[in-house]
Amino acid sequence: MATFANVYYKRAVATAKPCSMCYRPTTTVLATVNATDFIYTCDMHLSDNGFATRIPEPESPAAKPSVSTEEILKLKKEWEERQKKKDEKEKDKDDKDKDKKVTSKPSTPTPVSSPAPAPAPPKHEKYSLHRDIFAMRQTEHRKRRNAAQAKEVAPRIPSAPRSSVE
Repeated sequence: MATFANVYYKRAVATAKPCSMCYRPTTTVLATVNATDFIYTCDMHLSDNGFATRIPEPESPAAKPSVSTEEILKLKKEWEERQKKKDEKEKDKDDKDKDKKVTSKPSTPTPVSSPAPAPAPPKHEKYSLHRDIFAMRQTEHRKRRNAAQAKEVAPRIPSAPRSSVE
Protein backbone atom coordinates (compact mmCIF):
# COMPACT_ATOMS: atom_id res chain seq x y z
CA MET A 1 0.00 0.00 0.00
CA ALA A 2 1.45 3.35 -1.05
CA THR A 3 1.55 5.91 1.73
CA PHE A 4 2.46 8.64 -0.76
CA ALA A 5 2.15 9.14 -4.49
CA ASN A 6 5.01 8.64 -6.93
CA VAL A 7 5.11 12.35 -7.78
CA TYR A 8 8.18 14.23 -6.63
CA TYR A 9 8.99 17.90 -7.09
CA LYS A 10 12.53 19.10 -7.77
CA ARG A 11 13.63 21.65 -5.18
CA ALA A 12 16.89 23.43 -4.51
CA VAL A 13 18.28 23.54 -0.97
CA ALA A 14 20.94 25.75 0.58
CA THR A 15 23.22 23.10 2.07
CA ALA A 16 24.76 20.38 -0.05
CA LYS A 17 24.07 16.80 1.05
CA PRO A 18 25.31 13.57 -0.53
CA CYS A 19 23.33 12.11 -3.42
CA SER A 20 21.45 9.03 -2.24
CA MET A 21 22.87 6.96 -5.12
CA CYS A 22 26.44 8.12 -5.78
CA TYR A 23 27.18 10.16 -2.60
CA ARG A 24 28.36 13.24 -4.52
CA PRO A 25 27.43 16.54 -2.85
CA THR A 26 24.23 18.00 -4.33
CA THR A 27 21.80 20.79 -3.56
CA THR A 28 18.94 19.17 -5.48
CA VAL A 29 16.25 17.30 -3.61
CA LEU A 30 13.15 15.49 -4.86
CA ALA A 31 10.30 15.83 -2.37
CA THR A 32 6.65 14.86 -2.30
CA VAL A 33 4.05 17.62 -2.04
CA ASN A 34 3.72 17.46 1.74
CA ALA A 35 7.41 16.48 2.23
CA THR A 36 6.46 13.02 3.52
CA ASP A 37 9.38 11.64 1.56
CA PHE A 38 12.41 13.34 0.07
CA ILE A 39 15.53 12.11 -1.66
CA TYR A 40 18.73 13.99 -2.41
CA THR A 41 19.85 13.37 -5.96
CA CYS A 42 22.36 14.83 -8.37
CA ASP A 43 21.40 16.21 -11.78
CA MET A 44 23.08 13.26 -13.49
CA HIS A 45 20.62 10.85 -11.88
CA LEU A 46 17.67 13.10 -12.76
CA SER A 47 18.58 12.78 -16.43
CA ASP A 48 18.74 8.96 -16.11
CA ASN A 49 15.44 7.30 -17.08
CA GLY A 50 16.36 4.30 -14.93
CA PHE A 51 16.15 6.54 -11.87
CA ALA A 52 13.41 9.08 -12.55
CA THR A 53 11.28 10.35 -15.41
CA ARG A 54 10.20 13.94 -15.76
CA ILE A 55 6.43 14.43 -15.85
CA PRO A 56 5.51 17.04 -18.48
CA GLU A 57 3.36 19.96 -17.36
CA PRO A 58 -0.20 19.80 -18.70
CA GLU A 59 -1.30 22.70 -20.86
CA SER A 60 -3.70 24.68 -18.73
CA PRO A 61 -6.47 26.70 -20.37
CA ALA A 62 -5.68 29.61 -18.05
CA ALA A 63 -2.18 29.86 -19.50
CA LYS A 64 -3.51 30.35 -23.02
CA PRO A 65 -4.91 33.78 -23.79
CA SER A 66 -8.56 33.05 -24.47
CA VAL A 67 -9.24 36.44 -26.07
CA SER A 68 -6.82 38.23 -28.36
CA THR A 69 -5.87 41.85 -27.80
CA GLU A 70 -7.53 42.82 -31.09
CA GLU A 71 -10.86 41.49 -29.85
CA ILE A 72 -10.45 43.33 -26.57
CA LEU A 73 -9.76 46.62 -28.36
CA LYS A 74 -12.74 46.06 -30.68
CA LEU A 75 -15.10 45.42 -27.76
CA LYS A 76 -13.71 48.39 -25.87
CA LYS A 77 -14.33 50.66 -28.86
CA GLU A 78 -17.91 49.38 -29.24
CA TRP A 79 -18.57 49.94 -25.55
CA GLU A 80 -17.25 53.52 -25.71
CA GLU A 81 -19.50 54.23 -28.71
CA ARG A 82 -22.51 52.92 -26.81
CA GLN A 83 -21.62 55.07 -23.82
CA LYS A 84 -21.36 58.17 -26.04
CA LYS A 85 -24.79 57.48 -27.54
CA LYS A 86 -26.19 56.93 -24.07
CA ASP A 87 -24.68 60.22 -22.86
CA GLU A 88 -26.15 62.10 -25.84
CA LYS A 89 -29.61 60.71 -25.10
CA GLU A 90 -29.27 61.73 -21.46
CA LYS A 91 -28.20 65.24 -22.47
CA ASP A 92 -31.23 65.55 -24.71
CA LYS A 93 -33.45 64.43 -21.85
CA ASP A 94 -31.68 66.84 -19.52
CA ASP A 95 -32.30 69.75 -21.89
CA LYS A 96 -36.01 68.91 -21.94
CA ASP A 97 -36.10 68.38 -18.19
CA LYS A 98 -34.14 71.58 -17.46
CA ASP A 99 -37.26 73.58 -17.76
CA LYS A 100 -38.85 71.39 -15.13
CA LYS A 101 -35.83 70.90 -12.88
CA VAL A 102 -33.19 73.44 -12.00
CA THR A 103 -30.33 71.06 -11.24
CA SER A 104 -29.38 67.80 -12.88
CA LYS A 105 -26.24 65.70 -12.79
CA PRO A 106 -25.00 64.05 -16.00
CA SER A 107 -23.64 60.58 -15.45
CA THR A 108 -20.01 60.01 -16.28
CA PRO A 109 -18.90 56.74 -17.83
CA THR A 110 -16.55 54.68 -15.73
CA PRO A 111 -13.24 53.93 -17.44
CA VAL A 112 -12.70 50.34 -18.45
CA SER A 113 -9.67 48.83 -16.84
CA SER A 114 -8.29 45.62 -18.24
CA PRO A 115 -7.96 42.96 -15.54
CA ALA A 116 -4.41 42.39 -14.42
CA PRO A 117 -3.24 38.83 -14.99
CA ALA A 118 -2.86 36.89 -11.77
CA PRO A 119 0.74 36.01 -10.94
CA ALA A 120 1.45 32.40 -11.81
CA PRO A 121 2.52 30.19 -8.90
CA PRO A 122 6.13 29.04 -9.06
CA LYS A 123 6.42 25.88 -11.06
CA HIS A 124 8.70 23.10 -9.99
CA GLU A 125 9.69 20.24 -12.24
CA LYS A 126 7.71 17.08 -11.52
CA TYR A 127 9.38 13.68 -11.53
CA SER A 128 8.20 10.11 -11.21
CA LEU A 129 10.69 7.66 -9.72
CA HIS A 130 11.40 4.36 -11.44
CA ARG A 131 9.21 1.63 -9.94
CA ASP A 132 12.16 -0.14 -8.25
CA ILE A 133 13.51 3.09 -6.76
CA PHE A 134 9.99 4.03 -5.61
CA ALA A 135 9.53 0.57 -4.04
CA MET A 136 12.85 1.06 -2.25
CA ARG A 137 11.65 4.46 -0.93
CA GLN A 138 8.37 2.92 0.26
CA THR A 139 10.22 0.09 2.01
CA GLU A 140 12.52 2.55 3.75
CA HIS A 141 9.53 4.69 4.78
CA ARG A 142 7.69 1.60 6.07
CA LYS A 143 10.78 0.51 8.09
CA ARG A 144 11.04 3.94 9.69
CA ARG A 145 7.34 3.89 10.56
CA ASN A 146 7.56 0.34 12.00
CA ALA A 147 10.66 1.25 14.05
CA ALA A 148 8.88 4.27 15.52
CA GLN A 149 5.82 2.15 16.29
CA ALA A 150 7.97 -0.58 17.93
CA LYS A 151 9.74 2.04 20.04
CA GLU A 152 6.35 3.34 21.17
CA VAL A 153 4.96 -0.14 21.98
CA ALA A 154 8.12 -1.56 23.64
CA PRO A 155 7.56 -0.09 27.14
CA ARG A 156 4.08 -1.66 27.31
CA ILE A 157 5.25 -5.23 26.62
CA PRO A 158 6.02 -7.21 29.79
CA SER A 159 9.61 -8.33 30.26
CA ALA A 160 10.72 -11.96 30.40
CA PRO A 161 11.20 -13.57 33.84
CA ARG A 162 14.74 -13.09 35.18
CA SER A 163 14.88 -15.79 37.83
CA SER A 164 15.93 -19.32 36.94
CA VAL A 165 13.33 -22.05 36.99
CA GLU A 166 14.19 -25.01 39.30
